[in-house]
Amino acid sequence: MTDQTHTPRMSLPDVAPEVYATMRAFGKTLDEFELDAGLRELLKVRASQINGCAFCLDMHVREARRHGVTDDRLHLIAVWREAPCFHEAERVALELTEAVTRIGEGGVPDILYERVRAQFTERQYVGLLTTITVINSWNRLMVGVGAIPTMKERAD
Repeated sequence: MTDQTHTPRMSLPDVAPEVYATMRAFGKTLDEFELDAGLRELLKVRASQINGCAFCLDMHVREARRHGVTDDRLHLIAVWREAPCFHEAERVALELTEAVTRIGEGGVPDILYERVRAQFTERQYVGLLTTITVINSWNRLMVGVGAIPTMKERAD
């Protein structure tokens, strides 16, 4: 097994401030879809786990806590199917997150779309897709530039 510890390759805001600003602006649109902020953070955590983005995982675990997601639930996101603490809307949103994050493995089947739509409005569905798209984009950028988590103890 190789050592995956690394130093940052570059600072995205310093090297490409226009990309960084555009991504931040894209992320700010998420507030417009009437989705619970805690739910959005759960989705960001799950996608970041799948994509192996330590920087984003560190950030969004902290954000999830700030929005009232308990540590017990955060510890169980990776095994949400087996954990009884997630309600149906969260379960379908997490399943959608996995399907979109792993889009090449089968896309978003109609049955999943129907299950999501039973819990969320059409506009909220777009909000879920946008949340997942934004975090997947951030994950790819942060992994690509070698961003590392700060891992500082912060007062929330």
